[in-house]
Amino acid sequence: MSTVQTWLRRALWDVVPRDHRQTAAALRRRQVVTVAVVVIGAVVLGLSLRIDPGSGWFYLSTAALAGVWTVGAFASGPLHLGRIAWRDGLARPIVTPVLLGAAIVGVFVLGGLVIREIPFLQQQVSSVLDYADQGSLPLLVVITAVNGIAEELFFRGAAYAAIPHRPVLWTTVAYVVATAATGNVMLAFAAILLGVVVGLERRASGGILAPILTHCTWSLSMLLVLPPIIG
Repeated sequence: MSTVQTWLRRALWDVVPRDHRQTAAALRRRQVVTVAVVVIGAVVLGLSLRIDPGSGWFYLSTAALAGVWTVGAFASGPLHLGRIAWRDGLARPIVTPVLLGAAIVGVFVLGGLVIREIPFLQQQVSSVLDYADQGSLPLLVVITAVNGIAEELFFRGAAYAAIPHRPVLWTTVAYVVATAATGNVMLAFAAILLGVVVGLERRASGGILAPILTHCTWSLSMLLVLPPIIG
């Protein structure tokens, strides 16, 4: 138990030393870019999930969304990979965020067993999973991974660095608001839980590598595991 507590504390709570200071002008520029990209991204995301499953336009719109997040992230300013405490030093977070992503998957699998018994929530989840059922699975895997990376580049990269106070809270709120543009209750709920976890990883490590790995582990697993559970 003490080992698990240490692992969780280092992954989510212990803030490692870093020097990511920004000038006032650089911070303002990052803030302006971030606000503009959140609005554009929310519109594109909402449109992409209103396209019929299996349509070629869906793939184009999701690729466009990944482009919006990625361009916005790099246009805002420098990004950092981050490090976490490891043994007697610091290391890039790789195994720990993957394990955290798997743990979140476990939570959602248990939730899926409950959701499938509630017609309204089951329909909300099924409306998203239709894209996996009717689309090209290999292409969806690529799109899911690319979008997971792009979202973390922006929300835990650019947006996090643009918020000087309570960035975990406000980047989670921004992520939920952007996701809520889909009109899907379950996606918005998932964004809350995922946003908090990857936000804490960003706070602890000082970078985007841990959030990216956790997000991709979660999203790819949900793509492959949840459809048989929901039915």
